Amino acid sequence: MKKIVSILAAVFVLLLAGCSSSESNKEIKVGSKDFTESLVVSELYALALEDQGYTVERVPNIASSVIPESIENGEVDLYPEYTGTALLTIFELPLETDPDSVAETVKEAYEEDGVLTTLEYAEANDSAGIAIKTSVSEEYDITTLSDLQANADKIRFASQGEFDQREDGLPGLEQVYGEFNFQSSTVYDNSLKYQVLLNDEADATPAYTTEGQLSNTDEFTILEDDKKFWPPYNLVPVVRQDVLEENPEIETIINGINENLDTETVIELNAQVDIDGEDYQKVAQDYFESLN
Repeated sequence: MKKIVSILAAVFVLLLAGCSSSESNKEIKVGSKDFTESLVVSELYALALEDQGYTVERVPNIASSVIPESIENGEVDLYPEYTGTALLTIFELPLETDPDSVAETVKEAYEEDGVLTTLEYAEANDSAGIAIKTSVSEEYDITTLSDLQANADKIRFASQGEFDQREDGLPGLEQVYGEFNFQSSTVYDNSLKYQVLLNDEADATPAYTTEGQLSNTDEFTILEDDKKFWPPYNLVPVVRQDVLEENPEIETIINGINENLDTETVIELNAQVDIDGEDYQKVAQDYFESLN
């Protein structure tokens, strides 16, 4: 009888330990914005946390205009933001172009009210840019925006209308680089811009520097912003301070993902979803497994 009681007591202790472990396994709510890149990166964060024993609630497809309020209110605990978006849109701070300086400014702004903070930013930079047909780049030796300005009279430009009006578009570019006297400039729908270049209807177009189509380097080249007109838009995790204080290992886990995310990698991940039609969760899962 004593032996049976001892066995039952041991089982009871193990059950209590299991319950305690389950209760201490805090659930982390990982959010994302409503576009491919954010969905893939947030899924990578979720997978990394789960791999380290966390329970993750995914909160995907939050509108960009709403997600800052969502994390402030505790509807999500962590999500991938962009340093340039935080600097210029969320906090409306003066323009800076050095990535480290922007990241530090943004971190200080988030921490001011004691609710949020940021982790290490990734090298991946989803900034504005101009893409050019690779054949045209090679023909006229155009690899930078300065080269484009100097050879603008040879280039048919595919605009999207508002790019010609915005201060962070052509007017701002011309203040820094000089006038772009394109051979022609025609307005096209943004969704058609790469097809327009492939159809040889234009030579260059506004782009974002991590768009999946840029994986096709035989056809498209993104030009270097050599005078640093556009601010950096590095991927940066935003996290609630209280969650990080309770789970300090989150910083190491998420930084372990970010240190692998350069611009070329993110372009390829976006391409697998937007061009190849793969599910973003599968793309993230495959990439995460490749890191281990």
